[in-house]
Amino acid sequence: MSAVHSHFVTTSWLADHLSAPDLFLIDASWHLPTAGRDARAEYLAEHIPGAVHFDIDEISDKKSSLPHMIPDPVAFSSAMRALGLGDGMRVVVYDSYGLLSAPRVWWMLRTFGVRDVFVLDGGLPAWKAEGRAVEDGPVRRQPRHFTARFDHGAVASLEDVRKALASGVQVVDARAADRFRGDAPEPRPGLKSGHMPGARNVPWNEIVVGGRLKSPAALKTAFQEAGLDLSKPIITTCGSGVSAAILSLALETAARRSAPVYDGSWAEWGGRPDCEVAFGAA
Repeated sequence: MSAVHSHFVTTSWLADHLSAPDLFLIDASWHLPTAGRDARAEYLAEHIPGAVHFDIDEISDKKSSLPHMIPDPVAFSSAMRALGLGDGMRVVVYDSYGLLSAPRVWWMLRTFGVRDVFVLDGGLPAWKAEGRAVEDGPVRRQPRHFTARFDHGAVASLEDVRKALASGVQVVDARAADRFRGDAPEPRPGLKSGHMPGARNVPWNEIVVGGRLKSPAALKTAFQEAGLDLSKPIITTCGSGVSAAILSLALETAARRSAPVYDGSWAEWGGRPDCEVAFGAA
């Protein structure tokens, strides 16, 4: 794969391989509930040719009251078969922001055992800026057999995070600094402001510029300036488990360190009376 960093492919590489029979292209576009936008409608209006739409709200644990929690392996396998993703295929994921929700789907696929999965550098904005073709309407691919191999170590639970914080394992929060400090309200109603005691803060939009991750050197600096030791274990968190995956992708890119995502994130922690909250800077 022609990569910018090890987990990315370029638009030129994708254009050259778009018709490859083993390539599977995913539009992972998603918007915050407060954005007032419809990712599915936008996908139907325009997407990179051949891309299927992966809806993280739909492909989720329906038994959970928390937003878009990762589903169980049986449900995920069924969803991937329906999309047409089969074993042994190479996957490229993109989104309409450049880099927002694509890392979440990258992380989900890796969590269920897909190893050849990459993020399109610059996403749909970069593709369109180069004048490359888009198409409209749905894409339906032939169902394929998908085998889910769940990696429990890629997902952190509430108890995992509690134990981590109590034992000194690092937790890094991708939310904006004012939300982390408790100066701004949470966009989801009913959630407390503030952060987990002991957590560090690396806002995702401070390491993403123009829809792309900063350089590995700049990423290392951002994590280190936040007080993180890149040689030690790290768990990522955010508002609802989406932008946390950006931090996990950044950590793998900059430090070759896998970092599990706290799937419940602040939607869970901030909504529970038994979870302690801290205020101010880390």
